[in-house]
Amino acid sequence: MSTENEGTAAPTPPAAPPVPPVAAPVDAAPVAPAAPAPVEPVTQQLPPTPAPGTEPTQQLPQPPAAQTTAAQTPAHQTPVTQVAAAVQPPAPAPAPAPAPVYAESPVPPVTPAYADAPAPTHAPAPAPQAMGAEGWPPPPPAAPAYGAGDGQGGGGWGVPLATDGAPQPKRKGKGGMIAGVLAAALLAGAVGGGVGYWAADRSGDGSGSTTVSAGNTPKDLKRDPGSVAGLAAGALPSVVTIEASAGDGEGGTGTGFVYDQQGHILTNNHVVASAANGGKLSATFSDGKRYEAEVVGRAQGYDVAVIKLKNPPSGLKPLPLGDSDKVAVGDSTIAIGAPFGLSNTVTTGIVSAKNRPVASGDGSSGKNSYMSALQTDASINPGNSGGPLLDSRGAVIGINSAIQSAGSGGFGGGQAGSIGLGFAIPVNQAKNVAESLIKTGKPVYPVISVSVDLAAKTDGAKISETGASANELVDPNGPAGKAGLKPGDIITELGGKPIDSGPTLISEIWTYKPGDTVKMTYLRGGKPNTVDITLGSRVGDK
Repeated sequence: MSTENEGTAAPTPPAAPPVPPVAAPVDAAPVAPAAPAPVEPVTQQLPPTPAPGTEPTQQLPQPPAAQTTAAQTPAHQTPVTQVAAAVQPPAPAPAPAPAPVYAESPVPPVTPAYADAPAPTHAPAPAPQAMGAEGWPPPPPAAPAYGAGDGQGGGGWGVPLATDGAPQPKRKGKGGMIAGVLAAALLAGAVGGGVGYWAADRSGDGSGSTTVSAGNTPKDLKRDPGSVAGLAAGALPSVVTIEASAGDGEGGTGTGFVYDQQGHILTNNHVVASAANGGKLSATFSDGKRYEAEVVGRAQGYDVAVIKLKNPPSGLKPLPLGDSDKVAVGDSTIAIGAPFGLSNTVTTGIVSAKNRPVASGDGSSGKNSYMSALQTDASINPGNSGGPLLDSRGAVIGINSAIQSAGSGGFGGGQAGSIGLGFAIPVNQAKNVAESLIKTGKPVYPVISVSVDLAAKTDGAKISETGASANELVDPNGPAGKAGLKPGDIITELGGKPIDSGPTLISEIWTYKPGDTVKMTYLRGGKPNTVDITLGSRVGDK
C-alpha cells in the first residue's frame, strides 16, 4: 500500500456484519472450556524508512539542443548538474510471513511537517451497536479477515495478535513515527468508511451510490467577455480556413481573417501562392459556410497576401487591429488557425520577444521572406500560417507566419511541429502592405539600394565587394550611395537597433516606409560612421 506522500491511507473495507450469538439450550450440560491452543504471533515487517536526504533520485535527461536558422542566434544552454543521492541499503530483517502485495510497498519518507505532530494514540474501541442504530458517529466496520498475515481476523494491517485476541504492545524505535502516521491514516479511513456506510444505509433507494452536487450552480454559465473563451468566441466568426490548390491539384491549407466588410481576407503569401496562377481558392468560416475567393495581391518578400471573397456575405465583422509597436514582452497572446487542417483551433501563450529577425521560406523556391517578428510560445503549427495573433483585448497584433522546429515527423504527416517558437509578422507592417496590395495589387518595399552579402561572417551586414561592378553593388544615386557608403562597409546599426547580419538589416529596413529618414551606423576600416539616410522604394517582387 502506498500513500504517494500524501499522508493518507485507503479506508479499511468493511467486513461482513457480525453473526449474533446463539443461546445454548437450558438443559444442556455445561461443557468445560477447552484449553486454548498456543497461537504463534505472525508479524509483517515494515521496510526501513530511508533517512532524509538518502532517498533514491531519478535523473532527468537533458533536452536536445534546438535547431537554429541562419537568421537566429542559438540560445545559450546552461549546463545542469545532476546529482543522485546515495541509496542506503535496508538493514537485514528476519524473514516475514507471506504478506499481501499491498503490504510490500515501501513506506514513503516522513516529511518534517509530519514529524512536528505527536503520534496519535489508540482509544479503546467502543462497544458495538446493533445494526441500524442512530448513534453518531457510527462505529467503524470490523477489520477484514485479510488484514493479518496468517489469514485470520485481527487488528490493523501488520499488527500481530496475542492469545487473548488483543493487539500486542508496539515496539519502540525507528518505526514509532511511521506507525503513528499509519495509525492516524487508518483511523481517518475507518471514520470515512463509517460515514459512507451511514449515508448509504439511509439513501433509501437501494442503489448503493451516493453523489454530491455543487451548490448554487447557475443554470446558464456566463463567461467574462475578456476571458480567453470570451475573446475566442468573438474572434472565431471572423477567422477563415483557406484551401488553395494549383492547376495540377497540389496545394495546402492555411488560415486568414476578415480585414474589411468588402470581403478582403488577410493571410500569408505562402498560403495562397499555389493558387495565384489559375488555381482554386476557397475560404471556410467557423460556421461551415464556404466561399470561393481570388487573389488580390501578394508580397513574397513580406510574406503577406490579400484575397477577396467572390460573393461575400453581408454582415462581415473585421477583426480589430492593434498596435504592434506597443506590444511588450510578457503580454498574453491568443493564436487562432487550422493546424494540420484542424480548423478553429485556439491556443494561448505570451509575447516571448520582439524585433526577432527571421528569414523564412516556403521550401518550394529559393526566395526568402524577411520579418522583424513578434516571437510567441503559443502553439503554432503548419496550417496556422496567415491566422491572427491576438492580444488580451482580442485585437490583432500579428500574422502567424513561421515556426522554428526541432525536427519533423508524427501527426503532421512528416511536417515539423511546434516547440514553442512561433513568429508573427507585426500587424503595423502587415497593414501597410495590405493597403498597398488592395490599392495597386503590388507591394512596395523601402530600399537603400545596396547588395548585401548574406553569407558574410561579420558582426553586421556587409555590403558585397564582389559579384558585380561597384555601381551595381552600391547604386551611386540610391539612398546609401548618396550617404557615402561603399562596397565592403559593414552596417552595424539602423534606427538605433543593432544589426548583426544581412537578414537582420533587410528585416529592419522593411519595418519602415519609403521616404522615411533613419540614422545608420557603419564601419569602414574598423572606424564607426553615422549618417542619416532617406529610404527609397521598389515596386513589386524581383
